[in-house]
Amino acid sequence: MTRFFFKIVVVVFSFGVFNMQAQKKWTLEECVNYALENNITVKNTGFDLEVASVEKLAALGGFMPFVNASSSHSWNVGLNQNITTGLLENQTTQFTSAGLNVGIDIYNGLQNQNRLRRANLAKVAAQYQFLKIQEDVALNVANAFLQILFNKENQKVQKQQLENDKKQLNRSQELFDAGLIPKGDLLDMKATVVADEQRLVVAENTLLLSKISLAQLLQLKDFKDFDIEDREYAVEQSPLLLQTPNAIYEKAKETRTELKIAKSNLEIAQKDLQIAKGAYQPRLQGFYSFSTRATSLERVTGVSLNTDNPTSIIGFVEGTNQNVVQPNFNPILGKALPILDQFENNKGQNFGFQLTVPLFNGFATRTAVQRSKIALERSKLAYEQEEVTLERNVYTAFTDTKGALNAYESALATLEARQEAFAYAQERFNVGLINSFEFNQSQTILQNAQSEVLRTKYDYIFRTKILEFYFGIPIIKTP
Repeated sequence: MTRFFFKIVVVVFSFGVFNMQAQKKWTLEECVNYALENNITVKNTGFDLEVASVEKLAALGGFMPFVNASSSHSWNVGLNQNITTGLLENQTTQFTSAGLNVGIDIYNGLQNQNRLRRANLAKVAAQYQFLKIQEDVALNVANAFLQILFNKENQKVQKQQLENDKKQLNRSQELFDAGLIPKGDLLDMKATVVADEQRLVVAENTLLLSKISLAQLLQLKDFKDFDIEDREYAVEQSPLLLQTPNAIYEKAKETRTELKIAKSNLEIAQKDLQIAKGAYQPRLQGFYSFSTRATSLERVTGVSLNTDNPTSIIGFVEGTNQNVVQPNFNPILGKALPILDQFENNKGQNFGFQLTVPLFNGFATRTAVQRSKIALERSKLAYEQEEVTLERNVYTAFTDTKGALNAYESALATLEARQEAFAYAQERFNVGLINSFEFNQSQTILQNAQSEVLRTKYDYIFRTKILEFYFGIPIIKTP
């Protein structure tokens, strides 16, 4: 009995947790933070950071020596040149060799140093680009979030309007039954209620689409129950409107990421030019190599001591009239030395320096330098253009924010006047002084005024966010 009761408690608790998760309402901060972690664009840009780290590792590798090991084993059958003696012989030989090569750049026109500096700049530029994508995503999330709030408010307005019109329809029905209004007025009110129902459906669909849009921006797979918290944003004059546009622009030049990206790209172009010019200078390399080999010879008849080399023999090759020197042969045992002994006896080393002075390479270096110069000039123009664009955006954002505030204040004043006009029209309609067409017209004007207040309100809030964004104030505090 106790176990059965425990199972019931677990099921009820799990169902309650599920409902709490399903009914979760997301805050703006939660939406932005979730998007920064899961948005595909942000993740894709994160790979650029990894690529920049790889490029830096490759640049560091330019300071390291290169080390290569090699080995080979070959068979020569029939009339072939003896690899050891250089003579043509009709025999079967096996030849094994192994080697190790080491080289390092001592000087190459400072190209390695400039490549490393370029890699560091490229990594910084990638970090700025990653931050720029995060800022754009945060701004898009904020816009989508405010759009949902606007659609929610608009849906409430449409519901309230529908309830009011239904009450007015009941009132019209009573007036019609009492013979105070014609049937046409009653039909007009019925048509108005139907139109309100249609507008409510449109408002609900628009709200649903805006939720889907934000959920997809967050990369949520299950967005059927997605919703945000109903938060009321106070509309107040932003302190930034007390600043001058030029003061905001000067602040933006210090904080805006796109300007930092353009500056980093300019510095990268300068390093590319230095790298290209480095190819004009001589290149000094150090090298070292080690090699050894072993040979296995078959079908050798007649041996005699080689007085020049006691570890080799003079062998008479069957089918020829040649005496050939066969190293790596033990005259006492009458057979070739062991493979390991041959490797030990045939060791060789080579080391030194190599100086390469470029004289002419088909204009390859010259054209590379010219291309780098052109790319540098383009980067300078891009930086100047970014400054001009930033200045224009700041002045535009300032003007739009100020205009949005004025529009909101005007919409409030208009709404207040329309509410009074509608109340007066409703009184006149109730006593039969105006017909249903005039009443519906007054009601439509009021509805438009309500929608305009909502539109201007959230438009001002969003434009304020943009202006604060340029001033260096983040949308939310990112983790």
